[in-house]
Amino acid sequence: MIDTVTPDRLLARADLCARWAGLALGAALAQGLATMDSDDMAMPFVAAVTAFGLCAVGGVLLGDSLTPAPQDRVRRAALSPRRVRDHVPPRMARLLVLQSAFLVLLLTIGVAAADADRAGHGGRALAVTCAVGLTRRLTPWPGLYYATPVLASVTLGTAACAWALRRIAHRPGENRQRHDRSWAITAAWGLLVSSQLLLVLGMIGRVLFYSRCAGMLGNVTALVIYPLGLLSLFALGWSVFTIVVPRAVDDE
Repeated sequence: MIDTVTPDRLLARADLCARWAGLALGAALAQGLATMDSDDMAMPFVAAVTAFGLCAVGGVLLGDSLTPAPQDRVRRAALSPRRVRDHVPPRMARLLVLQSAFLVLLLTIGVAAADADRAGHGGRALAVTCAVGLTRRLTPWPGLYYATPVLASVTLGTAACAWALRRIAHRPGENRQRHDRSWAITAAWGLLVSSQLLLVLGMIGRVLFYSRCAGMLGNVTALVIYPLGLLSLFALGWSVFTIVVPRAVDDE
C-alpha cells in the first residue's frame, strides 16, 4: 500500500514548520544584527533580541493561520462562554504577566534615572556620583534610547498574541487543539517578554558591576535582578520548548 498523509497531518506539519521557521529566521537576523557595525555597542544586541522575539511570535501566528477551523455541518453551542484564560497555561501565564510588569517597571525607572553619555547622547547612561565628588556615566543603561524599541516590540507582540488568543478561544474546534495553539501563542509571547527582560536586567547588572559606589541601593537592586534573571531564563527555556514541540498539552 502507498502511505498517504491526511490533510490534518499536513496542516500540523505546516504549523510546526512555521514555528521552526520563525525561530530560525529570528536566529539568523539576530546574528546579523548583533555583528553589525555601530557606534553604540548595546543597540545591536537590543535589535537582535527584538528581532528574534518578533520572528518567534510571527512564526507561531503564521502556523496558527495555516490551520483553518473545522467546518462542521451541525454547530453545537456550549452552555458556558469560552474564555481565553481557560486555554492558556495558568501558572506560566501568571509568571509571564508578572515578568511583563517587572519589565515595564524597570524600564520606567530606567527612563526616569537615565542621563546623557559622555558623547552627549541622551537616554543611554546612568550618572553615578561617588563620595569624592567624581561623577561617572555608566553605559549601557535602559533609558529612553534603549527602552523605545523594547516597549514598541512588547506592545506589538502583546496586541498580536492577545488577538490570536481571543480568536482561538471563540472559533470552533476541539479543546485539545485550542489548548495546544493557546499554549504555543502564550509561549511565543513569553519568549518575547523573557528575552527583553533578560536584556534589560543585563544592562542594569553590568552598570552595577562596574559601579563601585552604588552602596546599599546597588546591593538591594542586585538581590532583586539576579533571582529575576534566573526566573526569566526558566521562562525562556519553557517558551522555546513549548514552541518547538507540537501538541505538548493533553486535554484534561
